[in-house]
Amino acid sequence: MSVETEARPVTGDAPPPARGGATAPDQRALRKRERRFLYRDKWWGYALIAPAGLGLAVFYLWPVLQTLYYSFTEWGPFGGTTWIGLENYRTLVHDPEAWQSLLNSLVYTALVLLGIPVSMVLAVLLNLKGMRCTGLYRTLYFLPVVTMPAAVAVVWRWLYNGDVGILNQALSALGIDGTYWVSDPGVVRFAVAAVGVWMTVGYNMILLLAGLQGIPQDYYEAASLDGAGRVRQFFSVTMPLLSPTLFFTTVLSVIQSLQVFDLIYMILGANTSVGVTNPAYSEGQTIVMLFFQKSFFDNQRAYGAAIVCVLFVLIMALTALQFRLQKRWVHYG
Repeated sequence: MSVETEARPVTGDAPPPARGGATAPDQRALRKRERRFLYRDKWWGYALIAPAGLGLAVFYLWPVLQTLYYSFTEWGPFGGTTWIGLENYRTLVHDPEAWQSLLNSLVYTALVLLGIPVSMVLAVLLNLKGMRCTGLYRTLYFLPVVTMPAAVAVVWRWLYNGDVGILNQALSALGIDGTYWVSDPGVVRFAVAAVGVWMTVGYNMILLLAGLQGIPQDYYEAASLDGAGRVRQFFSVTMPLLSPTLFFTTVLSVIQSLQVFDLIYMILGANTSVGVTNPAYSEGQTIVMLFFQKSFFDNQRAYGAAIVCVLFVLIMALTALQFRLQKRWVHYG
């Protein structure tokens, strides 16, 4: 037996080979170098998001904190604030105008949500095979979304005009007496909600159309082989697979509807130096319009801060409720 053979260990396991053929010191140096690179890359990431983070903090986070602070204060007539605790919120709870505005906002939101089925029908029609001029239809339905709300309000005020409006002219041709749509307390909510549906139906339609085009055709072919007709395919295939898009559309619609301001403000008529001139203003005033009224006309900015804080909590609560309920009807995958 040679010397090399006798020197070879015959007991115990041999040490495992180092990764990539490197020795243990080399591995430690490699790990140290990797940690240094990761540390450097982390700070590069922070540096890249710093401008956006700074803008978010200055223009969003700080105003939110300021508004929250002002809601616990009293705004002086010449500026300056005095801490008064929960007094603004107590006043808000006992303010009938605030409750009326909140009710108007919730009714408007519920009515606008009724436009989602309309968007669904339009999306299904535009998704049919052989449908011509789909690009033109999409553009026409999407135009109200990109139109300024002030311009939309001016046009619809003319359409709703009780004396020379096109709507009343068409109704009179049918022998029906129209009304003053934006100054009648009984119909003003439905009138402004119709405009809200008209403005949002195109955006919701595009979202739902994208969801429909993302459904594989294999599901429809399998359902057809099982004898399912178009109606059964819609409720058994389309609706379950489209439910995530419907959920997303619903959440966006609720948030946007609760924050509506300029559209309804322009339709009802802005306040003037002599006060409100529309007899149906209180029936159409939203919670954001009340904030604007209290903050910039009545100079009760601290009270206005309390109003928007309550609105923020309401939106967060409704959104959380929607996310909780989506587990029952939204199907992923």
